[in-house]
Amino acid sequence: MSRCEISGKRPMVKNLVSHSNRKTKAKSNPNVQSKRLFSKYLDQFIRLQVATKAIKDMEHMGGFDHFIINQDDSKLSARALDVKNRIIRKISAKPAKKQ
Repeated sequence: MSRCEISGKRPMVKNLVSHSNRKTKAKSNPNVQSKRLFSKYLDQFIRLQVATKAIKDMEHMGGFDHFIINQDDSKLSARALDVKNRIIRKISAKPAKKQ
């Protein structure tokens, strides 16, 4: 079963409706790809199973770090939640820049 680790997308059950209006159950899987995503805060690549829609949303929001910090914890897998917590710890430990 394919599942996106950062958006929580999972397979859906749908009905295929024929011309005679018969309903046949079918399963629709999300387009999940294994990707290496770069975290600027951790300064390293993280390998996750990510849906292509999540990749597009990530680029729209401004990158992996910003996307995963704003993502709800209930949607994240255990590995993605661990990465999110590492990023948050790194941000909070970083001293503020002097102007």
